[in-house]
Amino acid sequence: MPPNAAEAAKWYRMAADQGDADAQFNLGAMYAEGRGAPQIAAQAVNWYRMAAQQGHAAAQNELGVMYRDGHGAPQDDAEAVKWFRMAAEQALAAGQFNLGILYAEGRGVPQDDAQAVKWYRMAAGQGDAGAQFNLGVMYAEGRGVPQDAAQAVNWYHKSADQGYAAAQYILARMYAEGWGVQQDAAEAVKWLRRAAEQGVAEAQNRLGRMYVNGDGVPQDAAEAVKWLRGAAEQGVADAQNRLGRMYANGDGIPQDFAEAAKWLRMAAEQGHATAQASLAVMYVTGAGVPQDTAQALKWFRMAAEQGQVNAQLGLGAMHAEGWGTLPKDAVKAYAWLNIAAAQGSEPAREMRDEVAAALSREEISRAQQLAREYWTAYVEPFR
Repeated sequence: MPPNAAEAAKWYRMAADQGDADAQFNLGAMYAEGRGAPQIAAQAVNWYRMAAQQGHAAAQNELGVMYRDGHGAPQDDAEAVKWFRMAAEQALAAGQFNLGILYAEGRGVPQDDAQAVKWYRMAAGQGDAGAQFNLGVMYAEGRGVPQDAAQAVNWYHKSADQGYAAAQYILARMYAEGWGVQQDAAEAVKWLRRAAEQGVAEAQNRLGRMYVNGDGVPQDAAEAVKWLRGAAEQGVADAQNRLGRMYANGDGIPQDFAEAAKWLRMAAEQGHATAQASLAVMYVTGAGVPQDTAQALKWFRMAAEQGQVNAQLGLGAMHAEGWGTLPKDAVKAYAWLNIAAAQGSEPAREMRDEVAAALSREEISRAQQLAREYWTAYVEPFR
């Protein structure tokens, strides 16, 4: 606690007790933050209310926040709307922004995108970065206004220029995809970097991928590892998968199969099909993990049932050869290999034809029927 915070709280209290609205607001903030006074949300609400009832716009907004979040007061969206509206009608940008959010979400008021846009626009015109971002979203989605990608970009730019990380990330995607602006990979990288430096996990992941591919930047595996790691440590499954593969290949980092298996497992446990297939291969080969056909079968099956072609190939091979405790089953092998082949896997096509050579006409008919069932269940939903 700053050495003068308690002293400040003492003087604020003296003025607040005499009815000074600014002092009441500041004392509420100190209770809310635990700065110069114990952190007691109910006391913050008490002082904010006293100031708000005197027309203090910032106190009205903060009181609305406390009701919206159920912090220090019972959660009550209608009460939040009441206080946000009072602040908004005094032209407080934060109150306008917060009121717009409640209209957009239909909390405490009937859902009304046009009203949300109205209040966002007022706050955005005062330079509120959050409102500028949300107004961009409304234009991007055509909510409360005609859909207009160029207007979305305009408002995202205004927000991003103020350092609003979410706007920087979305703007980067628009430059990457050429939506509302001319496609420009270098500009996408610029905005991704700004968002990534603020810790936005998806921005870190996308920036890492751009370094992997040399898209908008020189190809740089070490730089890719740096950004992918940041996203992976925040739980982004795609980044965990890519980082695992880079460890496995020694790409931008010393080869380390144990680290590869660690990151692939994290992604696989989140349902990432490619990571599941890669982890299965590691169990087949014993790279970074003990060789274990049961674990290989488990991860191949999970990935194959999400439409992952290499996993379908691996599962077909395991059935064809009867690996581990898995009984040899040429019909199932054919079915898995057939759907992988139909998706363009040449090794699967070659193995399927080898398996077919040993099957009777009746067995091939059953295998083809099973393949159609697998296709319906494990390919079509993921195309």
